[in-house]
Amino acid sequence: METTVSYARLIRPAIDRVYVGARWAARARMEAFYAERGVDLGYENSLFSGVLARPMPAEALTDAMIYTSGSIDPELAQGVTTVDAEGTWHLTELGRELALFAQRATAEAAEELWSGGPSLLPGLASVPRLAELVGRVLAHGQATGGPAFRAMSPPYEPDDASPALLLVARLGSLRHHRADAHRAAWRAAGLSADGIRALPDGPERAAVEAETDRRDEPAYAVLSDAERWELLAGLAALPG
Repeated sequence: METTVSYARLIRPAIDRVYVGARWAARARMEAFYAERGVDLGYENSLFSGVLARPMPAEALTDAMIYTSGSIDPELAQGVTTVDAEGTWHLTELGRELALFAQRATAEAAEELWSGGPSLLPGLASVPRLAELVGRVLAHGQATGGPAFRAMSPPYEPDDASPALLLVARLGSLRHHRADAHRAAWRAAGLSADGIRALPDGPERAAVEAETDRRDEPAYAVLSDAERWELLAGLAALPG
């Protein structure tokens, strides 16, 4: 794909729109489910694709939550998670129930969104192919992903997973490849989390973003040029 802009940067808004749109569409049903159990939405709700597959190492969780308070105290107090002597986080039975519901609810909301668009758009018919392409990117990205991506990929995929569930789970994991790349880029520039948030547009910000693109780009090398356009166009065409 010949372009003066990194493909990783071009596709990022499409990935974020599709994934975040599904998450927001599922928000009300997740809040109701959690309220019935007397707990708050926590890290298991946003990281369900990874924590359902494996425990979350301390370094990965710290990075994944670096722009928040980073505290898991509420989840510990509510019996959603435990932490072992190495600092690794494990879901409890309750935590797994919550994460499974969050994944399923997100997939159901996505299916509703994607089936409601104009008839001229492929909608749900395109989802199996998009899930397959993202799955290949995830597998190839194992060589270049950072700690959060490695904890989140490959994602948990139940045997009866629908194409919508596969796509949202895989997109949820893939977003961490770029997030790791961005953290590595601003750290290499000598910045902190607060520093990068406060950094204005300008040459320094542009350099961090360019380095993020450089670190994120290799995950997509497994796709041909035609497949890259297919993935970008397919995600951009999904309703929602």
